[in-house]
Amino acid sequence: MTQVILRSPDVIAAEIRSIDQQARQYFLQSATEIGRKLKEAKELVPHGEWRDWLKQNVSYSQSTANNFMRIADEYADSQALANLSYTQAVALLSVPAEERETFVEEHNVKELSSRELQKIIKEKKELEKELRKAKETAELERLEREKIQSSLNEMQQQNGMNHELAKRYKAELEEARKNGDDDRASKIQEKLQQTEVELTETKKKMKELEAQLKAKPIDIPAKEIIEKVPEEVEQELARLKEQVKRNENKAMAKFAVCFDTLVRDFDSLLSALYEIKTTAPEEHEKFNNAVKGLVSRMSDKI
Repeated sequence: MTQVILRSPDVIAAEIRSIDQQARQYFLQSATEIGRKLKEAKELVPHGEWRDWLKQNVSYSQSTANNFMRIADEYADSQALANLSYTQAVALLSVPAEERETFVEEHNVKELSSRELQKIIKEKKELEKELRKAKETAELERLEREKIQSSLNEMQQQNGMNHELAKRYKAELEEARKNGDDDRASKIQEKLQQTEVELTETKKKMKELEAQLKAKPIDIPAKEIIEKVPEEVEQELARLKEQVKRNENKAMAKFAVCFDTLVRDFDSLLSALYEIKTTAPEEHEKFNNAVKGLVSRMSDKI
């Protein structure tokens, strides 16, 4: 008596999956081979006759032929993508080649329908578009802020020089009056008035620029900035700055102007360094080391 072997649904399902995988591999291999032969034919068909040749000989539209040729170019050497169906392979052509295998693994593409895959790819593109737009906006705002900061630095330097110039004119005016030199006193008075007018104008411009900077803040969490000036150093520098302000020595006054500029520029440098850390982390260490090297050289010079 012949014994009937009953196969379980699990066994049948496994067989179906095996056949499906083999069919996928064969189908994509066939599409790749078709793409190679289409590329070969295109090189031989006279210019301008490609569309008609496709229609008459293989009944492909030009877009379908382009898909086959791209599959031949982009999938020939990829084992990770060998199990895709033709429609999945075509959909994934819109994903950058360097991201494709990772994308397939992360989204388990083999288990997705063509419609589901196209939806995920569309969402990916929309997200990337939003990210690019956000980065472009942030970059424009950063450049605008740098431009404003640069203008403010120039105004502050000019204001410091005008302030020193006004002090010198006042001293010279007092000396001329003591000596009874009215003609010289008159000329100095004229220069002093012009300098004071410039001081008023630069202070006004500085306030305008400061207001613009406040309207364009860079949100940098303090806890995220490791490369910052220690608090005790900042306190010592503040004490020195205050001492310089009370001193009439011109060299020390010049130091005060230059020092303020250096501190502001260093703050801007830290902000730029943080932006690199958040937008291009793989480059951060290189720039961070460059700053540390500069600070070290500055310390050695001192």
